[in-house]
Amino acid sequence: MDKFYITTPLYYVNASPHIGHSYTNIAADCLSRFMRLKGKEVYFLTGTDEHGQKIFRAAQQEGLSPEEFVERVAPRFVDLWGRLSISYNDFLRTTQDRHKKTVQYVLSILYDKGDIYLAEYSGWYCTPCETFWTPTQLSSPVCPDCKRPLEELKEKNYFFHLEKYRPWLINFIKNHNGFIKPVIRRNEILKFLETPLTDLCISRPRARLEWGIPLPFDADYVTYVWFDALINYISAVGYWYDEKKFGRFWPADVHLVGKDILRQHAVYWPIMLRAIGIEPPKTVFAHGWWMLGEGKMSKSKGNIVDPLELVATYGEDAYRYFLLREIPFGQDGNFSESALISRINSDLANDLGNLYFRTLGMLEKYFSGEIPAVYPPERILEEKLKKLPEELDGAIEELNFQQILISLWELINLANKFIEDSRPWELARTKQKDRLSCFMYNLMEVLRIVTICIYPFMPNCAQRLWKQLRQGRGWGEVNFADISQWGLSPPGTKIEKGQPIFPRIM
Repeated sequence: MDKFYITTPLYYVNASPHIGHSYTNIAADCLSRFMRLKGKEVYFLTGTDEHGQKIFRAAQQEGLSPEEFVERVAPRFVDLWGRLSISYNDFLRTTQDRHKKTVQYVLSILYDKGDIYLAEYSGWYCTPCETFWTPTQLSSPVCPDCKRPLEELKEKNYFFHLEKYRPWLINFIKNHNGFIKPVIRRNEILKFLETPLTDLCISRPRARLEWGIPLPFDADYVTYVWFDALINYISAVGYWYDEKKFGRFWPADVHLVGKDILRQHAVYWPIMLRAIGIEPPKTVFAHGWWMLGEGKMSKSKGNIVDPLELVATYGEDAYRYFLLREIPFGQDGNFSESALISRINSDLANDLGNLYFRTLGMLEKYFSGEIPAVYPPERILEEKLKKLPEELDGAIEELNFQQILISLWELINLANKFIEDSRPWELARTKQKDRLSCFMYNLMEVLRIVTICIYPFMPNCAQRLWKQLRQGRGWGEVNFADISQWGLSPPGTKIEKGQPIFPRIM
């Protein structure tokens, strides 16, 4: 089978997960489920970043050692992914031996070839962003990214040559249009690369920070958190210690990241890979932020939306649907609970839920719940059904989750209109049995196709509906190509009507 390797960033464990973390993982999960439906062998990696000064200080504030702190916080991410049905294959923690040894192996390669050197550094440091800034990059001692105060530091550290690889990276990006998506982010990185790169500081003195992976060539230093964390994408799939696994899955097909960490993934990371002789990932996709009012959500501002609370109130399927439907993936969006409720009532209760409940109710009323004989697709539905697979394939390729759902809802709305136009109650009253059978079979096929297509977005809802449709196959036997085939609903099967799947919120 073809492989598909997708990753999320490793999330800092200095605080509990929030809506931004869940957004990335839900998108990765949705794409993973589509690829599994397409028959691909998916490797979906997520995890936690557990080193660095932020973690060390957060642990101090709690009166804990760093080890105790990360052991307490990391399980919260695991719990959230379980609540959201995130189907990851691997959860990597940067404190795991497989990762630490890989980081040290990479450092040794780069040091031996002269790409890492020791130099004295003087400048300004942002602990929240784990970033050094030179005086020429600043107009005041405030971080250009997060707007928080900087600390002035002067010390010796190890640096990694970035500038020598800049011409290669510019050429690579220009010759690989799909490497950075969306295109606005590609242009942003090319603009950034027009000026020389400052070499990357890749260490911290142990006299200042003990919590990190020791440099293999100098025990007085630990590895800088970004250099450490980025290597997870190859340490997870066996770089240097499992050649078969690494050869199977690398390069990654998609790195999903927030736009605030694009530079690390689209500049530092491909250069690091180039330096050790490994090809870059196929695509780095930087999505936008969820905002509250005019500002980005952040722990420091105290304007975090807790995904667990929203899931407890509205259900995981509605929450997943809303995040991927409300805004185009790649753009910023404003979160509001009223918008979530509106989507539930209109899209999920009125459109989707009503179609299923009415259709299964009519099948029970007119055919004692049994699927009638196979009939060809009706004209009102046929054109959309023919176009649907190609529309979805194109949108999946571009990670355009919103467009997938828009296209799918066009079919749902056509089916609801088909019910109104066909007037099944009149067909039953006038005993037009063949016409009524054709009507019902068309609706049952639409429900089968829609259920397959909503599965990546709302897996629990889809599995519940699949059970009601009594298709006789588990998800392991379903393929995305099934939506291109007509007549797979087995005649004579007795369905289960069930209850409305999305009651309206009053």
